[in-house]
Amino acid sequence: MDYLKKISEYVRNNRLAQHLVFWMVIVITYIPAGLLDENNDPLWVILLFNFCVHIPQMLASYFLAYYLLPKFILKKRYFLSLILFFLTCYIFSALARILTIHGGEELVRTPPFEQESVYEILTDLHSLVVKYFPSVYTVSFQFLFVKYFFNNEQKKSEATQLEQKKVESELKMLKAQLNPHFLFNTLNNIYSLSLDNSPKTASAIGKLSDILDHVLYKCNNQFVSLSSEIELMKNYIELEKLRYDNRLEITFDTDLENDMQIPPLLLLSLVENAFKHGAGEDSGSPKIWISIIQTKEAFTFKISNTVSSDYVSKDEDRIGLTNIKKQLGLIYSDNYSLDIKQAVNSFSVVLQINQNNSL
Repeated sequence: MDYLKKISEYVRNNRLAQHLVFWMVIVITYIPAGLLDENNDPLWVILLFNFCVHIPQMLASYFLAYYLLPKFILKKRYFLSLILFFLTCYIFSALARILTIHGGEELVRTPPFEQESVYEILTDLHSLVVKYFPSVYTVSFQFLFVKYFFNNEQKKSEATQLEQKKVESELKMLKAQLNPHFLFNTLNNIYSLSLDNSPKTASAIGKLSDILDHVLYKCNNQFVSLSSEIELMKNYIELEKLRYDNRLEITFDTDLENDMQIPPLLLLSLVENAFKHGAGEDSGSPKIWISIIQTKEAFTFKISNTVSSDYVSKDEDRIGLTNIKKQLGLIYSDNYSLDIKQAVNSFSVVLQINQNNSL
């Protein structure tokens, strides 16, 4: 099966192989009609007479596909197209009959024998139209159909590949926007601790090392495991809690049926946003609630945080959430919802991903 799959893949990607396979099929399909003929000719005679017709079939096919159609019909030169089509129909039909009578029959029949002259062949329009035109152009039209079918499939494949590359490049760009932002904030935290000669500095560096290991070595793929992202968020939260002492209250609940695959750093970005624009600007006792529920049907991530009564969303807040929406749209299309709400003293985000239709 693997061998046949490789052959199929080679034919699909190789134009010359496609043409060879098509004409081999045509040659093979013409043989049974000759074997069933009442003349009982041997196989080599059948192949000879078939070959006399295959030559004009090939010429007509390639003329239609690579000259008449692209240079005249598609350019809307319809009058010249009709003239060339009928002229070549006559030429290739006559060629088929000339090759059959003055080529095949001369090699098979025992002389002396009578045969039509070239002039008689060229002037016998009834025979050319009724017998040879269908024989030549039935195959030619089949060739056109197969050619444009393969071309259409190839264009679809190329379009899909381009779209995938576009998605990958946009996702990389979005990650590049998120990662430096996160690292900058974290390093600032450690810098603040080091200025105070805090004994918590070493612990903070250890947490940052774990985070960097995840970001640098585990986020190169389009998806990572949910469990690894949860561990990353916990490390990040522990790192942030070093700044707030006991005045920060965090609730982190999880209810998971199984481990799933999600885009890297996506949830962390929402957590980071809650710290930066919630706890970071709340001089009182900031609170953050995080809930993750994962079932076979849906994945739900909820995060909410307290904000000061005079909090106003800034442009940079909206840019961060816009980037997250773009990433979700590229990966999940319409199979997700992102609900963002701001109240007087709170800000909340609810992300839900449909597990049945998601990637």
